[in-house]
Amino acid sequence: MAFPVAAGAAAYSGNFIPELWSAKLIQNFYDASVLTAISNTDYEGEIKRHGDTVNIRTTPDITIRPYTKGMTLTVERPDKPKLQLVIDKANFFNCIEDDVDKVQSDIDLLGTWSRDASEKMKLAVDADVLTGMLPDVSALNRGATAGRISGNINLGVAGTPRVIAKADVLDAIVDVGTVLDEANCPDSDRFMVIPAWMAGMIKKSDLKDASISGDSTSIMRNGRLGMIDRFTLYTSHNLNNVLDGGNRCFSVVAGNKMGLTFAAQMVETKSLEAESTFGTIIRGLQVYGYKVVKPEALAVGYFRQ
Repeated sequence: MAFPVAAGAAAYSGNFIPELWSAKLIQNFYDASVLTAISNTDYEGEIKRHGDTVNIRTTPDITIRPYTKGMTLTVERPDKPKLQLVIDKANFFNCIEDDVDKVQSDIDLLGTWSRDASEKMKLAVDADVLTGMLPDVSALNRGATAGRISGNINLGVAGTPRVIAKADVLDAIVDVGTVLDEANCPDSDRFMVIPAWMAGMIKKSDLKDASISGDSTSIMRNGRLGMIDRFTLYTSHNLNNVLDGGNRCFSVVAGNKMGLTFAAQMVETKSLEAESTFGTIIRGLQVYGYKVVKPEALAVGYFRQ
């Protein structure tokens, strides 16, 4: 739109006032990536290319039997099938900068696009893993009858999600902790990934007191969700969510980092001249894989507001 001109004055727009291109870009906003905080990467150094398989050895379960004097001892040969971490997933990006744009631009477009692609890659992997891991979580650590010992802790199930309100958001977190306790999950390195609305309930509840959050500064001041019942809380928009009975329901994942292993590698990043036009192509290929290696170290809550 041209600059307004007073009645009777000459309009010079287009003749004397040149168009300008700003040397600044509006930056994209990115969702938080939580995968590296909730998984271990013990085997990442062992992958090199798409399709690699890492064989993971596990400790067998030794049977303890009662002994009676003079009895013949049962001989046990401890064995447990190996687990396989298969690097069978991949994402790529492929974009071109025309030579004409390169001449006219004073911005490093390819560098900017590459950084944007890297962030988007992390988010795509996050969403895939946070959904794909759900079926492999121990059946004792989810559902309306969760708990290896008690079997009566309601963590929600399809059709009847657990309803979370500000008054009982702490109860839900503690219940997930109890389920993991009954599974003998270690207290250290526990995490819980929650949706933004659940984080909002925590911030508006009595948990805003710093002594409860386990932080030296109130979460109302610094916006950080500290530790609650041994969980380090993370907020993610990449949690699996579905419409169930007209309500948006979220699969909240929790546990210990030993439960999920993840490996990823950017195997190709290339910059090359385009063949069919004048320009430079930048492309990248990332391979990754994940595996639930200790199902009892993870739990899932099926929650809605």
